[in-house]
Amino acid sequence: TCSFSRSPKSFPKLKNDTFLRAARGEETEHTPVWCMRQAGRYLPEFRETRAAQDFFATCRSPKLCCELTLQPLRRFPLDAAIIFSDILVVPQALGMEVIMVPGKGPTFTEPLKEVEDLLKLRQKVDVTAELGYVFQAITLTRHSLEGKVPLIGFSGAPWTLMSYMIEGGGSSTMAKAKSWLYRHPEASHQLLRLLANVITDYLVGQVAAGAQALQLFESHAGHLGPEQFQDFALPYIRDIAQAVKSKLKEAALPLVPMIIFAKDAHYALRDLAHAGYEVVGLDWTIRPQEARAQTGKDVTLQGNLDPCALYAPKEKIGELVKKMLEAFGTQRYIANLGHGLYPDMNPEHVGAFVEAVHAHSRHINKH
Repeated sequence: TCSFSRSPKSFPKLKNDTFLRAARGEETEHTPVWCMRQAGRYLPEFRETRAAQDFFATCRSPKLCCELTLQPLRRFPLDAAIIFSDILVVPQALGMEVIMVPGKGPTFTEPLKEVEDLLKLRQKVDVTAELGYVFQAITLTRHSLEGKVPLIGFSGAPWTLMSYMIEGGGSSTMAKAKSWLYRHPEASHQLLRLLANVITDYLVGQVAAGAQALQLFESHAGHLGPEQFQDFALPYIRDIAQAVKSKLKEAALPLVPMIIFAKDAHYALRDLAHAGYEVVGLDWTIRPQEARAQTGKDVTLQGNLDPCALYAPKEKIGELVKKMLEAFGTQRYIANLGHGLYPDMNPEHVGAFVEAVHAHSRHINKH
């Protein structure tokens, strides 16, 4: 349960470090597995816990975040937990209002329209004051996990957050946000730099609070072409890895493994493999062998089963997992889906996925 011990000191000893070992490229007996959006609406207990609460109010309750983070671990032998939160807490910390509209998703009441709107954003963000509730949730959850598995912290990446802040919500083209990159390159860089600075402090704060690994979500990478990615996404992705590591060192905090997940950015895999992250996450639209060829030997890969494969019968899920493990190899590899779980998925099929990864990887390792 999520009881109220709050101190980051004296965390319980970690019992299963398979995920961390794989992330660092050390040998593992089985391939570790976790799922993006494993704390989510596909679980009836999640829907029940969340039902009475406004979405962002839930995010601001350390006790509820802890409960939601632990729910999937009570059901499945996952090798990692990821803190329940949302990437849009960062724009909120910059002073923007975001509400969750039922049936529509996250919505900004006043998106950025003109370059002058940048002046409305907080230029200096005290992450502890603005996002301390996430840090409290991490500390509480780390204690409540009792060392069962490591806890992952995360943030959205600058371009992805910028696109939400300008579009005001989801978009199929990101045309408003992309038009800034073409029409206002300087202002775009100014906004991306501001975001990168806040994200860096936010990620460092998560480690100080107890996060044992960090994932950066560049979920909207696929809306950029190679040149725009090179100009407006990659430099900030690189800077964040470098700045987080140097700040962790300065503060004598653990140097935790970092994961970059840039959805649909195949054209950038080579660059991402050299961007300072221990792990490169992959979506389901790339062949494992091709991803290995592009990323080389020095990073761990994470992914990339098509989430919709979980609609298949359980035996079929097992076959797909076996094929995936044979293609990636069982070492320097973390099994995951190529994107998050969908709300209408059957929890039993998620269980079948997790168990298949463990069973097949152990079998492959033995033989």
